[in-house]
Amino acid sequence: MIHRAGRLLLGSAGAVGMLLVSTPVVGQAGPAGLATVLSIGDGDTLRVRQGKRTLTVRLACIDAPEMAQAPHGRRARDHLRLRLPAGSRLRLDVKRTDLHGRTVAEVFRGVNIGLALVEDGQAFAYRRYLSSCAAREYLEAEGRASRRRRGIWQQPGGITRPWTFRRR
Repeated sequence: MIHRAGRLLLGSAGAVGMLLVSTPVVGQAGPAGLATVLSIGDGDTLRVRQGKRTLTVRLACIDAPEMAQAPHGRRARDHLRLRLPAGSRLRLDVKRTDLHGRTVAEVFRGVNIGLALVEDGQAFAYRRYLSSCAAREYLEAEGRASRRRRGIWQQPGGITRPWTFRRR
């Protein structure tokens, strides 16, 4: 069993040892992936300061309505602003860098922010990219939001999915 940085490693034969596993942290300047919120761009994008670097972070595993999907895009952005006010500290679990140069990460401030947005009906589980996440948790959260008719689920079946909206 392998745990994060410096924690105990138990082998199958019961051997005990230490293994240093590094979590990818962009810039490595911020301790343990910590960052400070600078601004919120839309319902799934924010700017943070990590050490001396400014990063644009795209929330992993979710897709929020586009700003042009009025009024849902604005509501998603405002909801993210409430959860991550400017100046708040958060932790990044970096997954990758996308084609636009953004850091794609799960973001934590007490809770998994992306998962909370899906649960609150402010974003969809982004099925195309769920393989790097706890897919079942995201899909179950989306199901609960749909059944409770929260946010984007107030209209039957939800709104046009952002990935479909962008293709049009």
